[in-house]
Amino acid sequence: RMTADEFRVLALSLPETEERAHMGHPDFRVRGKIFATLWPDDEWGMVKLLPAEQDVFVQAAPKMFEPVKGAWGARGCTKVRLRTATKGPVRRALVAAWRNTAPKRLAKQFEDE
Repeated sequence: RMTADEFRVLALSLPETEERAHMGHPDFRVRGKIFATLWPDDEWGMVKLLPAEQDVFVQAAPKMFEPVKGAWGARGCTKVRLRTATKGPVRRALVAAWRNTAPKRLAKQFEDE
């Protein structure tokens, strides 16, 4: 089981990530753009994946990942069920969401490290 704090630590470990609040719950941003959030109830996180990435994560771990309902989910927003989440897959999902959101030059630097 992953806690909201563990999700937060993983998100904040990515380069130039900062935590802010959006609609009453924490979000994680790179250069001002949101790539992940935590639900207010501490049961769920969310990562902004590409639809193809979302498919891979959901198929690999359907008890851990599921599409957000509606248009947001169709665009790749993916819920992370913290109760069943484990560090490795969540870190990979956060890194993918961060790369999708970060400026290309920053994302490239991170790949080179």
